[in-house]
Amino acid sequence: MRSDRGQSAPLGLKIAATVGLLFLHLPILLIFVYAFTTEEKSFVWPPPGLTTQWFAVTWNRPDVWQALSLSVRVAAISTAIALVLGTLCAAAVSRTKFFGRETISLLVILPIALPGIITGIALRSAFSLAEIPFSFWTIVLGHATFCVVVVYNNAVARFRRTSGSMIEASMDLGADGFQTFRHVVLPNIATALLAGGMLAFALSFDEVIVTTFTAGQQQTVPIWMLEELIRPRQRPVTNVVAMVVMLVTLLPILLAYYLTRDGDQIAGSGK
Repeated sequence: MRSDRGQSAPLGLKIAATVGLLFLHLPILLIFVYAFTTEEKSFVWPPPGLTTQWFAVTWNRPDVWQALSLSVRVAAISTAIALVLGTLCAAAVSRTKFFGRETISLLVILPIALPGIITGIALRSAFSLAEIPFSFWTIVLGHATFCVVVVYNNAVARFRRTSGSMIEASMDLGADGFQTFRHVVLPNIATALLAGGMLAFALSFDEVIVTTFTAGQQQTVPIWMLEELIRPRQRPVTNVVAMVVMLVTLLPILLAYYLTRDGDQIAGSGK
């Protein structure tokens, strides 16, 4: 039988793919260019000159560091919560059968399926009804709602590909539940959890809509960037921060991809 693997794509498809990639990535490249422009108050093309002074200016801006610190702390704690809750939920859904299992699975993934503005309004209404003041923890709770979904999706897929016979064998050999999880389950799902955690961190770090409804007067990096675009003081500083944010979120996503691309080769999956 003739294989299609060696066939080249049609020229029209190649051109369409190239145009699509350029359309998506040229605006991103402009951000990098404007991070080095000598023009301070407007975006002029081509840039009148290039300079690296804005990196030093950004480094010495305390408001940038405050926003960056808040974003990192929120993303780290939201990811930690998501890893615990997402893993436990994935284990329950994939390893046990009970009434309403599919409903629970749907409810877990619903926050990321809904528009962010719906989730934000719902959270803000809930905090208002409970008379909870907006704080660092309201942002964390808001971000954890969709970070759990990312970890859950990765973990439940890996749980379903992990052979149950290995767990049974571990229990038969006298291992308790914690030992079985540590020596059998965790090594098989570790890369999925790491990938899910990194994706959750990246999503939390650049979240805007839910943060707007749960942050009050606090500013994470995306909120700070939005404020700077509306009332700019030094436009290139915003582009420098945007460039850093893209790199911070891109690296975890790439690493997560490389960790999960061979995820179908799980120990015992074929037995």
